[in-house]
Amino acid sequence: MHTNYHYFLPCAAGVEPYLEQEVAKLASAALCTVRHGGVAVRGPWDLCMQLNLHSRLAQRVLLQVAHARYQSEHDVYKISRETPWEKWFNTTSTFRIDATSRKSPLHSLNFALLRVKDGIADRFRDMSGERPNVDTRQPDVQILTHFDEQTITLYMDTSGEPLFKRGWRQNQGDAPLKETLAAAMLVASDWAYQQGEALLDPCCGSGTIAIEAAQIACGIAPGLQRRFSFENLKPHKPAAWAQIKQQAQQQVHPPTAAIFASDVSFRMVDFARRNAERAGVTHAIDFHGGDALQRPAPVAKGMMLINPPYGERISPRGSIHARASGTERRPSSLPTSQTAADDDFFPLLASHWKRAFDGWTAWVLTPDMKLPQLMRLKASRRIPMWNGPIECRLMRFDIVAGSARTPKPSKEDPAAKSHNHTDNAPSD
Repeated sequence: MHTNYHYFLPCAAGVEPYLEQEVAKLASAALCTVRHGGVAVRGPWDLCMQLNLHSRLAQRVLLQVAHARYQSEHDVYKISRETPWEKWFNTTSTFRIDATSRKSPLHSLNFALLRVKDGIADRFRDMSGERPNVDTRQPDVQILTHFDEQTITLYMDTSGEPLFKRGWRQNQGDAPLKETLAAAMLVASDWAYQQGEALLDPCCGSGTIAIEAAQIACGIAPGLQRRFSFENLKPHKPAAWAQIKQQAQQQVHPPTAAIFASDVSFRMVDFARRNAERAGVTHAIDFHGGDALQRPAPVAKGMMLINPPYGERISPRGSIHARASGTERRPSSLPTSQTAADDDFFPLLASHWKRAFDGWTAWVLTPDMKLPQLMRLKASRRIPMWNGPIECRLMRFDIVAGSARTPKPSKEDPAAKSHNHTDNAPSD
């Protein structure tokens, strides 16, 4: 008889409905529920392995081991001491405890975490006379404690390092896009479900969007190249895990779509190629160095997906002129609409698209809600997404040759509403 565990998969704000669809496919008939900041699901231990291996959108896979009401640090200690940690690891394992909170009445999360540690140590000491050691850098076991107004939830973090760390990135630029957000952009734009369409990222940086797209197009599971914390837990079944990975490997196939990527910085293109090689998708991506303001359409029709450098990240420098002047991707603290370079770059980019990309669709991730007016293009969709702490919109533009439309306010996508990022629970 299989034990059904309670899992929680945190994700970036706005990604919850897409993560729910992904988890529902992986979990089959398992119960899946959207919650604030993520998705909850019930299922057997094997589901834990499947979610870690296949989820492109979740930040972690957390397994709930305790949930109770509390009022003080004394309650926190009591709950921790009564939790059967011996089911998950033993005294030879090292552990680390992290915390998230949402409207917790506790005065000090650090002291509360100390009480959780004391509860774990005292339980093991009472049972065997020994206790596991704490290792904050490379622990065998990671425990996450979440406090809200009235309840404490204790989780085993079955992922270890956050899931956006796929295992292939070694070269990156000044402000790399997380792989989980790149995947969310591919899903929200529907490209992930329409893989026959050609894809171009004309500001590819270290290649995150193109590589994530190529792995989708080739059926490569995102977690095939890394290890997970569940491999250090007692319920882990190495033979079952090996079979799950073998099944995933057998699902890899030739790419189902043409994928193109370019960047004005030839150094970044080199980085992207190296990352793609480690990700196993060099054959699936056509890389080129080139100016986004001059690059011709690689095929007659397709979709662009672009995360241009902007304000709080780095200023956009998509042209050869910027590179030549030594200002390419120079850090900036100004919002996008307030920089002279942006005021020049985006209208020029829109003009180039109208000349060279007639019939294409462009999706742009931006924190500037006035970008359509700046580009003189109409955004037919605006999907709220967060790039780390930066609230953004993923905007869709349908390119028509010679168009210079007067933009009208577009409705925000009802499937993904913006959330208060600081209240995500639990999250990285």
